[in-house]
Amino acid sequence: MKPVFSLIVPCYNEEDCIRETHRRLSAVMRDLAQPYEVLYINDGSRDATAGLLNDLAREDKAVRVLHFARNAGHQVAVSAGIDHAQGQALVIIDADLQDPPEVIPRMVERWRAGAKVVYGQRRARRGESRFKLLTARWYYRLLNSLAGGAFPRDTGDFRLVDHQVAEVIRAMPERARYLRGMFAWAGFEQEALLYDRDARFAGQTHYSLRKMLRLAAHGVLSFSEKPLLWPLWAGLVWLAVALVLALKAVVFFFLGRGNPGLLLPFLLCLGVGMVLSSLGILGAYLARVYDEVKGRPLYIVADARGFDPQPPPLHQARRRA
Repeated sequence: MKPVFSLIVPCYNEEDCIRETHRRLSAVMRDLAQPYEVLYINDGSRDATAGLLNDLAREDKAVRVLHFARNAGHQVAVSAGIDHAQGQALVIIDADLQDPPEVIPRMVERWRAGAKVVYGQRRARRGESRFKLLTARWYYRLLNSLAGGAFPRDTGDFRLVDHQVAEVIRAMPERARYLRGMFAWAGFEQEALLYDRDARFAGQTHYSLRKMLRLAAHGVLSFSEKPLLWPLWAGLVWLAVALVLALKAVVFFFLGRGNPGLLLPFLLCLGVGMVLSSLGILGAYLARVYDEVKGRPLYIVADARGFDPQPPPLHQARRRA
């Protein structure tokens, strides 16, 4: 029997959390009384995580485990879980129990009511430093300003995703993955679910500042072309300054008050403006190339009526046919 729910749990050096995580996940899923699977993705752990996951697979028929040959990163681990999940609804949750499994039934209620994506939105974040809270707030403001307000604030990867949306994510081939942005880009009916985030059950976070900055860069560079156009706007400003200096020189000339000291600033502004404008124009064309090479579907069909056979859900699928 195919599972109704697939739980996707990326793991990296989580030997102190695995047993408790599985106990709480299993308790929640048993209460839902529907077939389910738990996909643990061992992202190249160096502690006892691999052995513990193998023990769980022997003890519980609902457990499936993927062991990576090396550490590939959180977003890739989650993507592997999405690729191998068989359920009608996929739940992405980390193994550190900061996102309480007990929230999952509320997500399921929203999904059964028609939502295609139910993402957890943090109302409180226990156990996190003031620095992390402040930088997260700044980052989401920056990302939304660059991407046109497409991404909800105070969200992570904790979410329930309908299998229809999962198919869209599987069709997106980019290597620099920013899944919360990819889910937002996919569209469909999406709902926020407020919850209080807990502190880690045990151990220390494996998301260093370097990894956080790298993920933030993926978010900006994968979903905004605006940085490519910044040189163009800067060049136009410099050209405008050069124009003002030229007009000022002409006025001084006709007034008999020639000012040769304006020549050097004029030439400097003109040169810088032309260089930056040229880079900006190249950036505009590069943005088109960047958009094409991502290879995302041109459009996504959420529903279709009166077709026999049914049209493929993604533009890519029809193009390959």
